[in-house]
Parts: sequence; structure tokens; C-alpha cells
Amino acid sequence: MIVTTEHLSKWYGHVSGLNDVSVTVGEGVTGLLGPNGAGKSTFMKIVTGQLRPSTGTLRVFGEPIWGHPEQYQRLGFCPEQDAFYEQMTALAWIAAMARLHGMDQDTADAAARRALATVDMLDVAERKIGSYSKGMRQRVKLAQAIVHDPQLLVLDEPLNGMDPIMRRRTIRLIRDWGREGRSVIVSSHILHEIESMTSTVLLIHNGRVVAEGDIHQIRGLIDAHPHQVSIRAQDPQAVARHLLGGDEVTSVRFEEGVVVVETAKPDAFYTRLTRLAASGEAGPIEEIASPDDTLQAVFSYLVKS
Repeated sequence: MIVTTEHLSKWYGHVSGLNDVSVTVGEGVTGLLGPNGAGKSTFMKIVTGQLRPSTGTLRVFGEPIWGHPEQYQRLGFCPEQDAFYEQMTALAWIAAMARLHGMDQDTADAAARRALATVDMLDVAERKIGSYSKGMRQRVKLAQAIVHDPQLLVLDEPLNGMDPIMRRRTIRLIRDWGREGRSVIVSSHILHEIESMTSTVLLIHNGRVVAEGDIHQIRGLIDAHPHQVSIRAQDPQAVARHLLGGDEVTSVRFEEGVVVVETAKPDAFYTRLTRLAASGEAGPIEEIASPDDTLQAVFSYLVKS
């Protein structure tokens, strides 16, 4: 097994981040699902050695992670939060990250270019990071996670802020990494996207793993709840007009620059949305997101079931 935990807990004072988590993560792609505050980021930070557990044990590749810095060569981490030097170019920043892994300058520059090409960012690699959109910044974080060719990738909400086309490309990329022999732990708020990457999931709620295994076993319960999707676009009204033509949309409302759609058929809806973005018929679609309250409702429903 790639990651093994036994009775793992983490407390922040009197607040529990993780509570008695015993799981195993094997090769390939594993999806981590849960609303904000569920414990996903805490779990990922413990796996990557950024936090020490309060109790319990964790092993990565059969060895402890805390206090063993040589393990970091085998790990790549894409954090949820941005932490850039805004005046640096993506190429310079990722090359600097590669240097921290012990590469000389020429090797680091070549590795940075390969990583940026992998995430379709080489054409803007010389631009300052401060000028990038949210989706572009996400791709830069993915590039730094893979620049040193790690065996295990830990990706915390990597699709957040990406447009539909880049989400589809990134999903394919993550799926391919798993097929090529890398192990990937990836979190997302959008259940449909996790299912597009893998059928192996861990469901976390209030610091506990409430389910693990094949997502198809719980998909019927998940789909019993309507899904809300927030779409930021240059012309939200045009997006709404095109989407309302399908029976998978149950309601639509508008906010500033955003159309919020409720759907009871997420698979069909995301397929239509991706096709609409690719066609350009409704103008540029800049970002999609699934609000936390929908996922919170799903997990409350699962816990009560």
C-alpha cells in the first residue's frame, strides 16, 4: 500500500481535524470527498509531512513521513491556497522549486519547461505569475507538484477555478498519471469530476471516514440530492438560455456575473456544459464551481442513511 494510517487523529486545541482514521490508499488515483471543514486538507498535510498527527500512525511507502525528509523526493503536493512570488515568472518559480530538490540550474530549467508543457502553460511561462487567472495559477501549482517526477501526488482541490475545457484536460491528465504508475490522492467538491478520474474514493465528514471504496456503490444516494453549479461567464444570460433547453436543469438564478444552476442529472449536465464551452456558442465560460452547501447536504444525508 502507498499510504497506511492507523487510528490517526489530529486536534487543534479542542477542535478535532481528524478523528480515529484508519485507511489504506493503494496505487492509482484515489478521490477524497468532503465539504469544507471535513478534514480533507488536514489529512493531506499529514500525508505530506506538513503536520504531525496528535495520535495514531501514518506510513508512506511503508515508512514514517514525519522526521524523514528524504521521503519528500517521492512526494508532489498541490496546495489549495496560493503561495507565489507574484513578480516571478512561472518558469523561474518552478525552476526554483526544482533547485530545492537538488537539481542544478540547467537541469531545473529543463524540468520546469517539461512540467509547464505537461499542464499546457509553456506558451505563457515567461509571464509574471501575478498576471495569471485563477485557473492558470492552479496549473502552475500542478506543474511544481510534478517537476521532480514524484511517485505520489497529493492534489488539494486542483480543479478549483479552472474553466470547463481545462478541467476536462486536467481530469484526463490526472487519470493518465494513475495509469502510468503514479499514485494520486486528489480532492474535489464536484462528485462528477472525481468519478471521471477514478472509482476509488474516501468520503470524509467531520474528521471521520464515513465510506471508502467504489463510488458506484454510493452514487445512487448522492444523485438523490440536487446539485448546484455556479458558472461564471461573460454572458450569463446566454449560458442560461442554452442550458435551459435540456431537461437536466431544474432551476436557474443569476448573481453578479454568475448563473447558478440546479440539476438532478449531474452527468448529463456536465456533458452539456463542456460541449457548450467548447463550442463558444454562449461566449467564454470562465469558471465553474459546486458550492459547499450542496455537498454538505449530501454528506448529512449519507451520514443519516
